[in-house]
Amino acid sequence: MKKTAILLLILVWGISFAQNDARRMDQFNLKNKIAIQGYDPVGYFNEGKAIKGKNDLAVSYQGVIYKFSSIQNKETFLKNPSKYEPQYGGWCAYAMGSSGEKVEINPETFKIVEGRLYLFYNAYFNNTLKSWNKDQTSLMAKADNNWRKINK
Repeated sequence: MKKTAILLLILVWGISFAQNDARRMDQFNLKNKIAIQGYDPVGYFNEGKAIKGKNDLAVSYQGVIYKFSSIQNKETFLKNPSKYEPQYGGWCAYAMGSSGEKVEINPETFKIVEGRLYLFYNAYFNNTLKSWNKDQTSLMAKADNNWRKINK
């Protein structure tokens, strides 16, 4: 009886995690399950710039694949993944704040605010980081609220 209960508990636990991963992957800005178009999330913090990650230094975290430019960055990420993940699932922070929309990003246009990584759309003479900087506090509060609504 105990073995059956334990097996049932493990099965429910596994299904729950699989559903959470699938829901999370649906919300993230991914291509082939890869976040930030293959850029190294730790590089933004440690090197202060966007650096392409390598295929052989990839890791999956809750269904999302991140690539790293060095073994050190990969190990740093694995110690505290949530610290290095981009805000709003890697969608444009400005668009999330201004309209609550999921808009593609340019991984080389970013800002770190209070230890969090924000990514922005930057193409066709439209760099949304500039607009974000004009009203960052308000846009950040709105973006946080909009992201919570999307992830209900």
